[in-house]
Amino acid sequence: MSAVRPPLVRPGVDPARRRLLGALLGVPLLATGGLSGCGGEAESPTPDGPVELSVFWYGGTRRAEATERALRLYSARNPQVTFRVTWQGQGGYYERLATQAGGGNVPDLFQIDDSMLGDYAQRGILLDLGGYVDGGRINLNTLPPGLVDYGKIDDRVYGIAAAQTHAAVVFNRDLLRRLGVAEPTTSMTWADYLSWAARVTRASRGRVAGSMDPSGDHRALWLWLRGLGTRFYQGRQLGFGPAALLDWFEFWERARSQRATPAAALVDRADGGDPARQLVVSGHTAASFAWSHQFPELQRYSKDELALVGFPGPRAAQWDRASMYWAGFRGTRHPQVVADVVDFLTGSVEVGRLLGTERGLPASLTVRQAVVQTLDDPLAERVAALGEALHQQVGPAPAPPPRGHGEVRALLTEAARSIRAGRSGARAATTQFMARAQAALAR
Repeated sequence: MSAVRPPLVRPGVDPARRRLLGALLGVPLLATGGLSGCGGEAESPTPDGPVELSVFWYGGTRRAEATERALRLYSARNPQVTFRVTWQGQGGYYERLATQAGGGNVPDLFQIDDSMLGDYAQRGILLDLGGYVDGGRINLNTLPPGLVDYGKIDDRVYGIAAAQTHAAVVFNRDLLRRLGVAEPTTSMTWADYLSWAARVTRASRGRVAGSMDPSGDHRALWLWLRGLGTRFYQGRQLGFGPAALLDWFEFWERARSQRATPAAALVDRADGGDPARQLVVSGHTAASFAWSHQFPELQRYSKDELALVGFPGPRAAQWDRASMYWAGFRGTRHPQVVADVVDFLTGSVEVGRLLGTERGLPASLTVRQAVVQTLDDPLAERVAALGEALHQQVGPAPAPPPRGHGEVRALLTEAARSIRAGRSGARAATTQFMARAQAALAR
């Protein structure tokens, strides 16, 4: 789905914020360009003229409606600023963004996730927001420190968390009740999870497999590695060796031998992460792996009651992860206005109530508390409850993935599929992955 909207504007004024925007728009063009530490971007000297910012994000209709309401609220309080918005589904989003980047026509403000943050930052596409954070124009004081750190590349702030999410196991509660099998629990060991999944398969007499096979899922591997005290990345290199990856692949070979996971063709179909294709909603498994903020959407695809728990392994393997970020284009003519809009979208309680948990839990703990207290959607309440259960026990945030992460993810999926299909053994697939992944990161 793709949609382009005309400029968003609504009459009204917030005197304090209008004075701020007047000051921002009146900053002269400096010979050295912009704020110190902000990557050399400068504000266009148009104190009396209108400003139109282009904004681009991915998501469904609900996200679009909520985001447009938030932007209208900004325009109501800052009438000289309007927005040209474009949104679409996640499929093809980054291809479109790459085309825009290639033509130097990147939106002023856009949504990005950790799979591409490092890549776009290191290619010089993203606006360095650090100067605006240091100067107080973007207030990150109410965000968990790990969530702030997870937006930094080489100690520069390139992404501001739009919301926070956690890796979760989403399971079919009604199915488990019918089968008489206990529900999985947060932080059960991986071995216990495998045993639970095999028990589900046996209880259903093979009609339903216990679990999705996440052997090609970088998110699951990352948490597995952190549970072992190992990193996924160490700078621009893999942070783990072949022995750890071989153990991972062999673990899921055991799962397949115990029929805890479904046929390879079914797993391949769900590997892309599209909620509509997840096996827990298609009825092929009792559980799938997802991001917690995807839970309400998954429930909409299932007639049975779903529930969610944290991933297997220690809770400290999780971290304060941005579900996605707001990022600015380095070439924008209005970087300080972009920074002000980002601060508004992430730090306003009123905006937080408009956006709800569509992108995940609000990044600001102050906004989060206000939003959670007023939730009346039981699905959103479950997402919030998991976030609260994990909040005080997560581990330190790693650096965001480096450039080349997208290719590493694709190589991991390819290796896992090759093993599942019997085209290669786990050891050969591991050796090939390690060499190709290191090469991708070195480019």
